[in-house]
Amino acid sequence: MEYGTIEREVQIDASPATVFEVITSPEHLREWWPDEAVVEATPGAKGELVFGDRSSDEAQIPQLTVVEAVPPRLFSFRWTHPRDEEAREGNSLFVTFELTARGGGTLLRMTESGFREMGWEVAVLEEQYRDHVEGWDDFLSRLVGYAATVEVAS
Repeated sequence: MEYGTIEREVQIDASPATVFEVITSPEHLREWWPDEAVVEATPGAKGELVFGDRSSDEAQIPQLTVVEAVPPRLFSFRWTHPRDEEAREGNSLFVTFELTARGGGTLLRMTESGFREMGWEVAVLEEQYRDHVEGWDDFLSRLVGYAATVEVAS
């Protein structure tokens, strides 16, 4: 199995502007992905996602750095890097959401790459990759359902 890149495409019954809002604003993100989000859709902006109760030792709180934000068609960020380091190739994973108007809705293409560049041992690489595959499959299905219920001003 190739453990380098995860690619998914989903059709969403919402406009690209709505989908962009749903994948970039904290109030919408927490409806389909993390339990809490601190993020601003501005290149260079730093934020974090919180999975679980922030006060718990079991909470996962990866940092992220926005790379590109081009409404309503592109949003990308690096995440999962060590807290004391700037996000870069080799210490973080790179996620891109590309949005294209299609059939009265939006085709969302999600790509996550950088797994092999992290320098993990094979067992860790395989575990992380599988965990992210399962996560994206679950979260993207939530995104499809949630975005179809949202209306944003154009």
